[in-house]
Amino acid sequence: MFITNYLKVYLYIGVLAMRLSKRGEYGIRSMLYLAKHSAPSELIQLKQIASNENIPVKYLEQILLALRHAGLLHSRMGIGGGYYLAKPANNISLGQIVRTLDGPLAPVNCVSQMAYEACDCPDEKTCGLRLAMLDVRNSISDVLDNTTLQDVVNRSSGLGITDR
Repeated sequence: MFITNYLKVYLYIGVLAMRLSKRGEYGIRSMLYLAKHSAPSELIQLKQIASNENIPVKYLEQILLALRHAGLLHSRMGIGGGYYLAKPANNISLGQIVRTLDGPLAPVNCVSQMAYEACDCPDEKTCGLRLAMLDVRNSISDVLDNTTLQDVVNRSSGLGITDR
């Protein structure tokens, strides 16, 4: 599946491995489902998303709540209620979703823009590990921040397949 292969970014440096969490993966899959299957302001029920994407309902509830609080989704309660994207799919980046659900993209805190913490190396400015991790953060950020839900929908339906 494209989204799984595309987003499971593995980087091995020593014992460091980066991987999108299940929460992040489920969040992106649910947002993609909404992008593919709903017109603007058309409501899609939680159970429909969970069933079609094989995501546990209770877990999906928590994920969609976080995305709603971040302003990426809207919802309506009651009979005929459901979820819909708060913005057009071409205005929601994968980076926004991942940061909302998983936090900073940086593999180490000393290169994080959202959760910076000084590292304990002798000289942060010349630390080789920090500089390498900065490149990693920038590369991951570049891909996720410049890839929208609409881009992924287009790629998965053959409308804009490109090699990166």
